[in-house]
Amino acid sequence: MLKTLRKIASIGLISEPAPAPDELLRVRRAADATIAAVLGRALCIRHVDAGSCNGCELEIQALGNPYYNLEGHNIRFVASPRHADLLLVTGPVVKNMELALQRTYAATPDPKRVVAVGDCGCTGGILGECPASLGRVANVIPVDVAVPGCPPSPVRILQAILTAIQA
Repeated sequence: MLKTLRKIASIGLISEPAPAPDELLRVRRAADATIAAVLGRALCIRHVDAGSCNGCELEIQALGNPYYNLEGHNIRFVASPRHADLLLVTGPVVKNMELALQRTYAATPDPKRVVAVGDCGCTGGILGECPASLGRVANVIPVDVAVPGCPPSPVRILQAILTAIQA
């Protein structure tokens, strides 16, 4: 052991220099600037499950963990559509949720944005339009951004949210 320590002391530290910072990787600062420029405060989202299988909800929940840090981007979920700037809708719109989705959309103050999440929200999914389902979200309320995938990754959902507020 002593021989190894002497060798280290005689040679010194040999390692690669640290890389220079890359400004293109600063997503958080750009997202914060976009949200502040558009809204002047935090982005508030109301999530509506219009009849999904809960696959998209699991990915939306992942946005709140420390890895994706949605709160760190100054984006929050709210309980009331009256406090929301954006509606995040998952699943095909089942007939029992049609009126609730329309009321939620009407209660959201202008300017409002709608993001349809998942294949079911974008196209109606495997149910499509049938006696129990009205199909995609755009059949019931206007949609600004659609995120395909079954389920889409949290990164794609976050990209869609940021795309919606820039529109």
